[in-house]
Amino acid sequence: MNDSPGWATPGSSPSDGERPETPAEQPPAQPADAPKWSAEQPPPGQWQSPAPGQNPPPQPQQPQPGPGWGAYGGQYGHPGGPGQWGPPPAAKPGVIPLRPLSVGEILDGAVATMRAHWRSVLPITLVVATVVEVVSMLIQKYALEDLMLSMDRGNITPEQLISSLGGTFSVTAAAWFLQFIGTIIVTAMLTMIFSKAVLGQHSSISGAWRDARPQLLRLAGLTLLMAVGAILLFAVLLVPALLARSIGLAALAGFVCIGLFIWLGIKLILASPALMLERGTVFKSFARSSKLVNGSWWRIFGITALTWIIVAIFGAIILFPLQMIGFSVFGGGLGSMQDPAAALAWGPLILTAIGTIIAQAVVMPIQSGVTVLLYVDQRIRREGLDLELARAAGVENYGG
Repeated sequence: MNDSPGWATPGSSPSDGERPETPAEQPPAQPADAPKWSAEQPPPGQWQSPAPGQNPPPQPQQPQPGPGWGAYGGQYGHPGGPGQWGPPPAAKPGVIPLRPLSVGEILDGAVATMRAHWRSVLPITLVVATVVEVVSMLIQKYALEDLMLSMDRGNITPEQLISSLGGTFSVTAAAWFLQFIGTIIVTAMLTMIFSKAVLGQHSSISGAWRDARPQLLRLAGLTLLMAVGAILLFAVLLVPALLARSIGLAALAGFVCIGLFIWLGIKLILASPALMLERGTVFKSFARSSKLVNGSWWRIFGITALTWIIVAIFGAIILFPLQMIGFSVFGGGLGSMQDPAAALAWGPLILTAIGTIIAQAVVMPIQSGVTVLLYVDQRIRREGLDLELARAAGVENYGG
């Protein structure tokens, strides 16, 4: 049953077991002096030959097979012939056809956007990933290494330990804040690029920034609210179980907490594109995401989980070989991979950062693209957004 407005067939359906007679099915009235035809007629091919001087009755022409579905070709077959059976093909002004999408079309649309608009996509992700990873590498090299050396000496006082932990936490919090800002900028700009790619329009970096800038503060607030909500969820469920010192209760609370976290995460996964593209408020975007996901939670969860698995495998393929090279060449061999001190050497740190930058430059666009296309797909299914998109793309007579 289609829940889009205005698609219901007018009139009531016939009752079960009844079949309404249409005028075409009612036999025409026969005049009183009409000849009575026999109910049993000879089968085709057994008619008598016409009398001399009479022309044989015309034989009906059989349809010739043509391009289409099986023997029903041409006007009897595939859409595009004279008969036009079936719906017309969906318009595709951009990276996706303007109709409900399959899983493969969503993933292919994200990858196709990266290929077609790489001049806009890759610089954004590369710059943000490079800045974040360089800062993270410096923090690991200096702050964490100094803390580990102080603890290894064994003669550190509690005041020195607290001071080292405070300094490490400060620089780590600064790195987290920088990563938070970078994620907001990448998400906002990529959302604008993908939304225009659906219409077949190109977007420059400056244009994406100009379109995304008015909503950056709201997107930051939305992301921060989701993070605080996740922390509060874990605190409310886990802290009482930990205070009770019950392992079973803590395990149960942990499973419930993870389940609620996943459920709420999928319910609100479309809030970010709804905020950026509809330009609403934070709480309206939460409501829009919940409404669009309602009834399709398992489908969206499956597509999201599949995307995470794909990007995790891709990231591991890029990162793990570089890490092995870093440890084997600069860190004292592969056996030192479990040694925290060897992991803080310059060689493993630099190669790990390079692998992370390359992986993030590809992973972030795929994740953002899948989320945006899921939003577009749900609006096409629920609200007929394909008609509005076709008009915006300049497709003539679409939906007529």
